Amino acid sequence: MIEATSLGMRYATGKVALDNASLSVAQGEMVVVLGHNGSGKSTMLRCIAGMLKPTAGSVKVAGQEMTLLSGRPLATARMALGMVFQQPYLVQRRSVMANVLSGTLGRNQTLWTAIGGLPRRERGFAAECLAHVGLGALSQQRAGTLSGGQAQRVSVARALAQAPKALLADEPVASLDPDAAEELMRLLQRLAIEDKLAVVCVLHQPELALRYADRVVGLRQGRVVFTARPADLTSRDIGSLYERHAA
Repeated sequence: MIEATSLGMRYATGKVALDNASLSVAQGEMVVVLGHNGSGKSTMLRCIAGMLKPTAGSVKVAGQEMTLLSGRPLATARMALGMVFQQPYLVQRRSVMANVLSGTLGRNQTLWTAIGGLPRRERGFAAECLAHVGLGALSQQRAGTLSGGQAQRVSVARALAQAPKALLADEPVASLDPDAAEELMRLLQRLAIEDKLAVVCVLHQPELALRYADRVVGLRQGRVVFTARPADLTSRDIGSLYERHAA
């Protein structure tokens, strides 16, 4: 479903964020990317999502070459990728339902949505997405009243409202307490197993990666240093990602 091959990212400053980094994710698979701050994890995810254009390599999603696209074709192709960030970025004053409905705007470009309206015909599907993350009863609650864990699950429901083929999560549990983090990781795992989504999750918590991932990708200074099943990794493998590294 996702095939990122030999990605390179060199910024105008000369800083190299990715160096010949590759990653593949099959339908129904959950891959966790680990690494220290500045190792290139988020850069890799943003290259896959089409938010950044790599300076080398290619990204294919469901067979579509993303790095050759721009403008409206890129926006259309990106609908196949749902995004979940460290912060939920919900509109606090709007209802949970309204926030989830905003995930459908990419396929509902009308005069009504252009002036801030939401597509009423998508309400049934949005309700299904909310029920899928266990929050169907909160559809009319203001987003600003939610707990951190609930807000992050709403952000997952909003991503699901795109009807994506893959889900990209960038440190989605970084702001959550341990119980809420476990709940969210179980949700992402279930979306891979039951909904057959390809899930890529950037984490800082190796213990969560080892419990929930099908495969773990280790990044160090922009390079992939291992790709392995959790059962095949040792504490030394994990520790090597966080040893002191050259500035």
